[in-house]
Amino acid sequence: MFGFLRKQSRLLVDGTFLAVDVETTGLKPDKHELVSIGWVPVNDRVIDLSGAQYFVLSGVRIGDSATLHGVTDDDVAQHGQSYDVVLDAFDRAFEGRKMIAHFAQMETGFISKLYREVRGQRFVFAERDVVDTMTMERRHMERMGTYPRGEDLRLARVRERYNLPTYGNHNALTDAIACAELYLALTAS
Repeated sequence: MFGFLRKQSRLLVDGTFLAVDVETTGLKPDKHELVSIGWVPVNDRVIDLSGAQYFVLSGVRIGDSATLHGVTDDDVAQHGQSYDVVLDAFDRAFEGRKMIAHFAQMETGFISKLYREVRGQRFVFAERDVVDTMTMERRHMERMGTYPRGEDLRLARVRERYNLPTYGNHNALTDAIACAELYLALTAS
């Protein structure tokens, strides 16, 4: 059985990925807005910072969420990009890749909503095309006889357990890079 798990894990490790993170005005795609998105390619276990991108979206009403992610109404006014520009860039970056995210339902939910709003079509992420580092760590902890609570699975807390550097939280690009590093640590042989 362990040979099968190792082979399956190897298939996830090899190849091309896009580590993605989003910052939003809340947790529910049907009620809240996408504020910013960041991503970084991972090519055969190498994080490619030259392909990293970060976007603040235009027209977003930030409200109190600025206290979490630090994106302000001024940032939106000065640096906000149209939804079309962001989706076009995402399409180019994601083409031929699988997504890596920490608590991936946030990324997939908000990106799918953006597709629906802008292009009038649903973008469905196939389960096999999304690697969720939070789920990976939860399963690892359960196999070790530890049953994690919510705080145990936060990106910063998990990175700490793997002796990864401490970064500031809630910047989409920084969190995408942090997630990519965590993925590499989780899949290290």
